Amino acid sequence: MPAFIPSPAQGVWHLGPLPIRAYALGIIIGAVMAIWIGQKRLAARGGQPGQMGDIAMWAIPAGIIGARIYHVITDAQLYFGAGANPVDALKIWNGGLGIWGAIAGGALGAWLACRYYKVSFVLVADSLAPGLLVAQGIGRWGNYFNQELFGKPTTVAWALEIEPQNRPAGYMQYATFHPTFLYESLWCFAAAGILILLDRRFKFAAGRMFALYVMVYTAGRFWIEYMRIDFAHEFAGLRVNDWTSLLLFALALGYFLATRGRSRTHT
Repeated sequence: MPAFIPSPAQGVWHLGPLPIRAYALGIIIGAVMAIWIGQKRLAARGGQPGQMGDIAMWAIPAGIIGARIYHVITDAQLYFGAGANPVDALKIWNGGLGIWGAIAGGALGAWLACRYYKVSFVLVADSLAPGLLVAQGIGRWGNYFNQELFGKPTTVAWALEIEPQNRPAGYMQYATFHPTFLYESLWCFAAAGILILLDRRFKFAAGRMFALYVMVYTAGRFWIEYMRIDFAHEFAGLRVNDWTSLLLFALALGYFLATRGRSRTHT
């Protein structure tokens, strides 16, 4: 009998009239972990107790808004195409968050908070980098419960079972697919550990730790994104998110090289 990862029985539980969604739980747990890791790292660099939590109160809402805006823009046909309902663009509980929008929105919110609290933004970004990877690794499990964003059909032992109603057109005859949510989750957890080890060895500063986070994440996201079969806009044979990964990797690498030699005293 072939082995595979079974589909979750449900992704929503109800406490009376209140729906508890696995997708939202993943985001919340990931955010808590990112704040906790970030605060410990910030305190080790001279930050004040509770400082990361204060900044997160600005960054998290801005990140969620940015993530939704990015998703709606890049998948506009779902909300503004023929037969679509534009009001659905506001229904964030149905899923649909773009990681690039989350990073951009969250960074803007954090930058504004840092200005308000008079804290170094690059110091906060460097402190938060590994925690962001942990948060992303946890958040990806929301895709598992939603049975979405999986990869090409496969029969490997760790293949993911997808129920017929969640299979895209042209793939109805296949039952198991590459669990890209799992690949990205494991990549993020491993990358977080590697970043922490490298930081202990080289003591990155001046935003270089955050640049390294961008490089590591986009390198993994590029090949994982390439495996997915959900609809996505393409340009020159690559999905838009792949092009975004390439661009951000190049920018982060350029910044990382341009700031080499700086120590934590520069933050």
